[in-house]
Amino acid sequence: VQLVESGGGLVQPGGSLRLSCAASGFPFSIYDMMWVRRAPGKGLEWVSTISNNSGYSDYADSVTGRFIVSRDNAKNTLYLRMSDLRFEDTAVYYCGKSKDVKTFVPGSQGTQVTVSS
Repeated sequence: VQLVESGGGLVQPGGSLRLSCAASGFPFSIYDMMWVRRAPGKGLEWVSTISNNSGYSDYADSVTGRFIVSRDNAKNTLYLRMSDLRFEDTAVYYCGKSKDVKTFVPGSQGTQVTVSS
């Protein structure tokens, strides 16, 4: 299993970013997937989940209405479109197979998102 996140960066409050997660080594299209994040000095926080066929998605209250999760099974890629970014969205973002965030162990470096003026 290999997951490679990208698309992070430095953005001003109110800005937007699109994160990508390239998956390989497993049958991506049959798994529900999720995004989680770790803010400085804090634990992992679940952000969003999308079902294997994109028929269902869910979001943390803190990002609802601002973030949109999507996937392209033909490209084995998961996305997270983030809009109206806030200081509190600053974190390292990870993708993974959907599971209880309490048992999630990042297997990749993630991608850093920094919201700063």
